[in-house]
This record gives sequence, C-alpha cells and structure tokens, in this order.
Amino acid sequence: MMYERLIDSELETEVLARQLAELLQPADVLTLEGDLGAGKTTFTKSVAKGLGITRNVNSPTFTILKQYEGRLPLNHLDVYRLADSDEDLGWDELFYGDAVSIIEWAHLIQEDLPPERLAIQIHRLDNDKRRFTFEPFGKRYEQLCEELFE
Repeated sequence: MMYERLIDSELETEVLARQLAELLQPADVLTLEGDLGAGKTTFTKSVAKGLGITRNVNSPTFTILKQYEGRLPLNHLDVYRLADSDEDLGWDELFYGDAVSIIEWAHLIQEDLPPERLAIQIHRLDNDKRRFTFEPFGKRYEQLCEELFE
C-alpha cells in the first residue's frame, strides 16, 4: 500500500517530518528519492529536529555520511557519489545499529538496502508544493504509516 500527502509549504513539510520523527525507533531506515531541489535535505533537517538534534544538519554530499546525536542517533547518508561504486561501506553496521538512517538517492545502493524500510518519494509540483509518497516495506513500516496517516 502507498500513502500520499500533498504539501503546500516548507512549514507543512516540517510538520510532516516532525510527526514522522515522533514515531521512529532505533534501526529504522528511511530512503529518500526526488529530483535536485525536491526537498530531501529540508525533510531530513526537520526529522532531525523532531529527534531532538540541535546541530545544523546539511547534506553529506561529499562525505557520504554524517552522524548526529539526539533522542535517537541519526545517520544521514547521501549516496549520490556512489553511483558507479562497488565499495562496501559497512552498511550492516549502519542499518542494523541503534540509529535511524536516512538515505538520499537510495536507489543507487538498492542491493545493499535492508528489505524492511520506508521509501519516501518527494515530487516537486511547483515552487512550494510537493507530493510525498510513502511506501512501507515490512510490517513495522506499514504500522508506522497507518499511525502517521490516520
């Protein structure tokens, strides 16, 4: 089942991300897809705020991974630069540890992703409008989406 939410402003994006953050648990994995400028990093910043992270969160484009401490630790990955790489960066330690992992451009490491995860697509409709599509993989994420969209 897919879940969808239309967003009219950056503030609404922040509210949705914070609502999601309230439901997250250790080892949850979120994948983010969307064109450049769709709002992947903005969404991640808001999830981080919802996790109680006070440090400035920005895209780890050149470092691939940034880690933050909050109510739950957060692994923020941008795997765009790994498009043609076969390198194993220790995904199991990241995805099955106690941190929440958010992966931008996750389709580039599709074969390394855990089978259970929440896939989020962000479609830019115009300047401020976005369509968020949530696709849960696994019972944990189905329940999470049911709570988020009730």
